[in-house]
Amino acid sequence: MKPIRLIFLALAALVCVSANARDFNDKLMNRPYADSRRFHLGFSIGVHAEDLVLTHNGYVTENGEQWRIEQPGYQPGFCVNGLMDLRLSTYFSLRFSPGMYFGTRDLRFIDVNSGATERQSVKSTFVVLPFDIKAAAMRYRNTRPYAVAGVMPAFDVSKRRRDYITLKNSDLYLTVGLGCDFYLPYFKFIPEVKFCFGLSDVLRHDRPDLEDDPASLRFTQSIKKATSKMIVLTFYFE
Repeated sequence: MKPIRLIFLALAALVCVSANARDFNDKLMNRPYADSRRFHLGFSIGVHAEDLVLTHNGYVTENGEQWRIEQPGYQPGFCVNGLMDLRLSTYFSLRFSPGMYFGTRDLRFIDVNSGATERQSVKSTFVVLPFDIKAAAMRYRNTRPYAVAGVMPAFDVSKRRRDYITLKNSDLYLTVGLGCDFYLPYFKFIPEVKFCFGLSDVLRHDRPDLEDDPASLRFTQSIKKATSKMIVLTFYFE
């Protein structure tokens, strides 16, 4: 599933929920004092797609091979988070939403000279600790759109295998996103789309485990840098 499809799914969800919310808007204002509370607790479930941006260095093996690595497609992953929201003012709040992301990235290796190919699946289990500033607009009846921005430390706790490409255990993401609070009779339903941009090189260049296997080491030697990106579609219940 490509990230653009996740965006369309998010927009469709926003439209559907907004249409239902209008029915409530015409009848009554739900939870009128919800935003006056100092603290808010909740949880979320969602889906995400992980991308790996690779920069090649033009390395050529002794056999004349020049390998390029790409991620030809995207697989949806699953994520679950808790939510703690601290009200700072009428329009701003600080959010902390620790959780776990489960995902997979499929890589394809292509020799530009012979056309030979190899494949690898990179599975990850991230423990994430997102901190966001939430800037909300004025509430209009039972809806309130908002934007978020922040940082997200991520730690991969999945078991490492002897693969062609191995990634580091930690990364730091900058995050930006959009969402909307929908005030239902007993809770707030909050769909959100967030874009995450990794700041560090996550490729493990030092591979002592492959020193006796140059046929596998050639793939790591062909990459100068690897950075991560994610798109996340989340549904909060607060």
